[in-house]
Amino acid sequence: MANTAYGTARRTPAASPWAAVGVSPFEELVYQAILHQPDAGAAGWALLTGAASPARVREACDRLLSLGLLQPPDSMGGLRAVDPRVAIRALVRRRETESELLAATAEEMATAYEAGLLREEPTRLIEVASGEGAIAARLEELYARAEHEVCLFDTPPYLAPAAPQAHFQADLLRRGIVSRGIYAATALEDPKILSRALRMAELGEQARVSPSVPLKLLVVDGCRAMLPLTASATGGYCAVVVWHSAVTEALQQLFELAWQQASPLGRPAGDGELPEAERMLIRLLAAGMKDEAVARHLGVSLRTLRRRVSDLQERLGAASRFQLGARAAERGWV
Repeated sequence: MANTAYGTARRTPAASPWAAVGVSPFEELVYQAILHQPDAGAAGWALLTGAASPARVREACDRLLSLGLLQPPDSMGGLRAVDPRVAIRALVRRRETESELLAATAEEMATAYEAGLLREEPTRLIEVASGEGAIAARLEELYARAEHEVCLFDTPPYLAPAAPQAHFQADLLRRGIVSRGIYAATALEDPKILSRALRMAELGEQARVSPSVPLKLLVVDGCRAMLPLTASATGGYCAVVVWHSAVTEALQQLFELAWQQASPLGRPAGDGELPEAERMLIRLLAAGMKDEAVARHLGVSLRTLRRRVSDLQERLGAASRFQLGARAAERGWV
């Protein structure tokens, strides 16, 4: 009778949720028998489960004991089940921890995997994308695969329309991925590029400006990179994607060096009484733009621009533009 009752409860490994925590179908049957008849002992549990011998039951009990589902014998008696509400939750947490530890090794294993592929077939290192459509598609894929951080150099020439990349960047920031960008001062002389850079900074991008940016570059998670193959649009739209290798590590280091030397770009904070026109003027000067470009962006003459700069210097007690920038930074305006 008992055998029949437990026989109907038997399930295949695929059907049993216990398989997810490493408990075999037979071990599950033994655990169920112990829960129902805790005083039956190995011989009784063998009868309940239909086991060939008590020895097999004892092996299952040792396994259940190691999983924390049973408590060892004490002076009061033999094996006893731990309260399933406690034991099963603890077992699930333990498995989750083990799974997280395994997942944490995935990146290291992937690095070894990619290195092996490169040794076997070095041509896997790079992939060439030709044409605006192909470049936009590769950019979208790189941004979509980002998990931790995206770093970019932004400088002319632009080998693909800016709109798609701006959309990818905005989506990236909404996902909580860190984005750091270094803009060439000459690029920000274009009002559209400056407007996009300021918008990205407002969305959360960490933006900086440098008088000189060595090349246009995108590095994703320090292990994938994209850069142009052509020096100008006249050579056609062509870029190369570089996969995880010593090359991508070197490109990431190049970015970090440039990041340390670049100046912050962003919307000034602090002193709410500073007029918006002067806020914009300080941002443009901090970006390293030439007077002609600043005047053109603000829609004023060079004479008016220089008078406004002089007024700001006098207001802050700055004898030079360098001091003006330092004083503005002290007040949180840049």
